[in-house]
Amino acid sequence: MGAVTPGLVCGHHHLYSSLARGMPPPPVRPTTFVEILQQVWWRLDAALDLEMLRWSALLGATEALMGGTTSIIDHHESPAAIEGSLSVIADACAEVGVRVLTAYGVTDRWDDQGRLVEDDWPPAKMTDSARRGLAENERFLRDGGRGMVGVHAAFTCSDDTLAAAAGLAADLGVGVHVHVAEGIVDQDAGARLAGLARDDWLLVHCVHLDRDLPGTIAHNPRSNMNNGVGYARPAARPNPVVLGTDGIGADMLEELRLAYARLREDDVEATADIPWGWLAAGQRWFPEVAGDRVTWSYDHADSPWHLAFTPGVRALRVEVDGELLLDDGRPTRVDVDEVRAKAAEQAARLHARL
Repeated sequence: MGAVTPGLVCGHHHLYSSLARGMPPPPVRPTTFVEILQQVWWRLDAALDLEMLRWSALLGATEALMGGTTSIIDHHESPAAIEGSLSVIADACAEVGVRVLTAYGVTDRWDDQGRLVEDDWPPAKMTDSARRGLAENERFLRDGGRGMVGVHAAFTCSDDTLAAAAGLAADLGVGVHVHVAEGIVDQDAGARLAGLARDDWLLVHCVHLDRDLPGTIAHNPRSNMNNGVGYARPAARPNPVVLGTDGIGADMLEELRLAYARLREDDVEATADIPWGWLAAGQRWFPEVAGDRVTWSYDHADSPWHLAFTPGVRALRVEVDGELLLDDGRPTRVDVDEVRAKAAEQAARLHARL
């Protein structure tokens, strides 16, 4: 037993959602998963600009580091600020010292007149917005950025857009990062992605996936519960599984406890070693974390059976690539109080647009 572990990996994040906390209520109370997307998240991401994005990523990366998370797989969307957005995220994370693998989530949910598609799923043709998103992925990756090709979800993409994203990823030697069958509205995702998915894809959620697809599943138990979409039962799948937060911070020990509790609700014979394995599987995406050193406030931080029942464990000290990035619980490269204050200013700007 020990208080020191490698760095943790968040297997699916939306760093832009760091500014969502305290946002004003939607104009219409959502009662379904699609309405949550339409009334909350699609309104929020459409209001983002690059300055907001910078401070949301700085805040998200800083909070990740303070939780012992040294690497993040991010999925981004900002339809009014696409060009350059992935570089803004990567630069902000580098400023904190946290690694990031990011992607822009292409979608056809905005038509060429800038109108949000309400219910005609999937869209019939590729839109200009999707082309711009593909171009941002390509620009970032060809410039040496660490990333994947992002897709929002099959139900908001035309067949042409899905094929173009898969083709671009294959050409660039990376996988596709895509939400899969999160809600019933996307229950046809399996059939539409069956001929495209590859082992290097990251398949997020898979709650209502009706078949096995190649790739790694990113399991986000807190988000799935929050959106009322059901339980993905990742332990029943043959795929590798990683743990993500779907944008609700990057406290991976808290997500571990939630994953364990949700798993036990489904299968009382399941052990804490299963979600522990999901957490450890993030190292496949960031092998460097094996050399990171996180010192925790608890001397059983390397034991899944202890952590599953011990809330409040804090990172005290974090070393990444030999550099001390967190000392006595505070970041060394950035002023956490300034980051929070500046992020609050940008959150106020964002909320005023909603």
